[in-house]
Amino acid sequence: MTVMIVVGLVGMIGAGKSTVARLLAARGADVIDADRIAHEQFADAEVRRAIAGRFGGDVLASDGGIDRAALARRVFGPTAAHEAALRDLEAIVHPRVRRRIEAELDRLGRLPAAADCPRVVVLDVPLLVRAGWAGRCDRLLVVECDEPERRRRLAGRCWTVEQQAAREAAWSRGSAVPPELQRKIVRVDASGDPTYTSQVIDRIWNDLRRP
Repeated sequence: MTVMIVVGLVGMIGAGKSTVARLLAARGADVIDADRIAHEQFADAEVRRAIAGRFGGDVLASDGGIDRAALARRVFGPTAAHEAALRDLEAIVHPRVRRRIEAELDRLGRLPAAADCPRVVVLDVPLLVRAGWAGRCDRLLVVECDEPERRRRLAGRCWTVEQQAAREAAWSRGSAVPPELQRKIVRVDASGDPTYTSQVIDRIWNDLRRP
């Protein structure tokens, strides 16, 4: 029996990936939140020095920490300069995040599965395909949402149109699942109300946990 199934979440901002992660966690999945791990790295003095060295002191807050909004303006956007900046930031932060994720996957993989069912581990990784995690996953949940609903959700985040477009530009680069991994895709329609999405996740959860 498969002891552990690794599930990766893929989808545009506002599509509902965080909602899907919470629903899976409520059913017993272990969720590895790469965004949280990355933010923790910003507290490391060596990381802060490397980021300031690459992007300048204007990405540092008054307390010496990283001004995430200022950093986001430098790395998210449609231009080649934004793309280069994002690659440089990833080079600083991603190796540390990857080590943390791999260590957590190793730890969870050594735990016994419960009730003769596989343990489900969810990788909630922004830009998961671009970051190179798709091949590590047994399933890829591609979270989709009707465009008007996705825009409504983004409006609730108080982002400007420019900020939304910048993040979407970053997502669009290298976000396509490679042809050899298409068989891993499970599509999740997260456009509807919470009850509908929960029912969709129920079906997926039961399939994932099937011995």
